[in-house]
Amino acid sequence: MEFYKKRDFGSFISDSFTFFKLYGKNYFKNFILLNGLLLILMVIVVVLGFREFFGAVFGSNISGQSYYLERYFSDNLGMFAGLGIFLFILSTALMTINLLFPVFYMKRIAEGKTLIKTDDILSDFKTHIRKVLILYLGLTLLVMPAATVLFGITYILVFLIIGLALLLFVIPNLFNTVTFLCYDYFNGNRGFFESLSYAIRSQFSYPNGRESSPYWKYWGATLIMGLLFYIVSSIFTAVPMIIYMIKLGTSAPDGNFEQNPLGGDFAIVFFFIYGISTLFSTLLMNMMYINSGLMYYDSRTDLHQKMELAEIETIGNNE
Repeated sequence: MEFYKKRDFGSFISDSFTFFKLYGKNYFKNFILLNGLLLILMVIVVVLGFREFFGAVFGSNISGQSYYLERYFSDNLGMFAGLGIFLFILSTALMTINLLFPVFYMKRIAEGKTLIKTDDILSDFKTHIRKVLILYLGLTLLVMPAATVLFGITYILVFLIIGLALLLFVIPNLFNTVTFLCYDYFNGNRGFFESLSYAIRSQFSYPNGRESSPYWKYWGATLIMGLLFYIVSSIFTAVPMIIYMIKLGTSAPDGNFEQNPLGGDFAIVFFFIYGISTLFSTLLMNMMYINSGLMYYDSRTDLHQKMELAEIETIGNNE
């Protein structure tokens, strides 16, 4: 599969599916091996740390104890603060690994490798550990807060109607900027802020400045893939809540809701399904990462001709 080439709107989507048709089995095998333990750990933290809290939110106040939740939270403030900090570090670390896995994987495929091993990806993380840490800090301390503020302002404007239209532009642009930053930081010879600058500029123009803007095809492809991701993942993430509501409606036929509906064996089933739906959504998110990676390779017009010449020379040597 050729990576460094110009693509149109439809090619981004079709080639994303082609990528997984060619490399999907190997890709997800390595992804699960690398991320599986962190995903399981996160689900365990949620199950053990917040199980009682979720029960208090959904069940206890129904019985008329209007201040139960406030008292429960204040009595366990230290535990929730500690778990919150740990969960934040764990989730941001997992987010960084999830972002970088397709970066390293596609980089190796683009270099001519055909069978990638987990040790290869781990080697890339170890080799670039300093850049990985810089990226983690940059994303956590700079990009995420800025993106949160921008998203928050846009979300508030939803009440003014115009915000809904803005969300359709802000979300794909933010996503592309973050993923382009990750791809360029490890594929180009630039520092963090230089790659961030390139990630923003490349959304609107090619490096040579002579070709038409790629903005609409980047935005359109990301929007379509995002809508597909939202629709499919919503089906799975809605399952735990539907099961919970059914349990809530049938567990207290006499109107007594004192018992925690997230107790006993039901909690195990509920969080198991929740964990499966979270895992599925995480795996599905890779479709968007690969789609954005193809956009990044499309933007590197400075390397298109070099790669084509290299491929021609390779063919000549084989002959």
